[in-house]
Amino acid sequence: MQSFKNGPVDIAYLDKGEGEPIVLVHGFASSKEANWVHPRWVATLTHAGRRVIAPDMRGHGASSKLYDPAAYHADAMADDVRALLDHLGIGRADVMGYSMGARVTAFLALDHPERVRSAILGGLGLHLVDGVGLPETIADAMEAPSLADVHDAQGRTFRSFAERTKSDLRALAACIRGSRQTLTPVEVGRLEPPVLIAVGTKDDVSGSGAGLAALIPGARLVDIPGRDHMLAVGDRVYKAAVQEFLAERP
Repeated sequence: MQSFKNGPVDIAYLDKGEGEPIVLVHGFASSKEANWVHPRWVATLTHAGRRVIAPDMRGHGASSKLYDPAAYHADAMADDVRALLDHLGIGRADVMGYSMGARVTAFLALDHPERVRSAILGGLGLHLVDGVGLPETIADAMEAPSLADVHDAQGRTFRSFAERTKSDLRALAACIRGSRQTLTPVEVGRLEPPVLIAVGTKDDVSGSGAGLAALIPGARLVDIPGRDHMLAVGDRVYKAAVQEFLAERP
């Protein structure tokens, strides 16, 4: 594992393989290992001849833990990815994010379209525009004395996941409260890189994938059959669609 500084924030990352670069941006309460290594995304993409770069986002994994919600604005997290590209001397890369990471990817593509060869938005649909997906009660779940004290079903799911990934619960609560930005329909309509949207058919967190695709000229949509928000990440239909999409990029 390697790391670099973006201002006061230490960002840990992995960098494996050779070939065209792709940056993988994980979801809330996850990490580069939980989102991309264990579901074998890194192995799949390096085997396909890609250079895979996957950061731990601020507040997650081995990166800096911050407790001010303002530190988790989507623009700030997108800038961490931009700074990582600069650190590695990469001018342009494909970028794939899942859930929170997809939101970060969309903000990066809007702010720095020249850096994003293509944008793959996994686990995020129309809630990029009309809501943030996860309610603020998730922050309350992170701050509860124990899992047994969390009675909201969705809160229990994410608190349990955060405990399994050995996350800093206070940092995650700040992240939920600070990263609740959306884009307008006009802004998503201005996204310049080619976009692939991939959402599980049983996902009740992301919002409509078809609804988001309708707002982005030329966007491609793949439904991940029978998968909810948690189980879609490593799905083989998702992987196959991403590899096909990447192979078509100029």
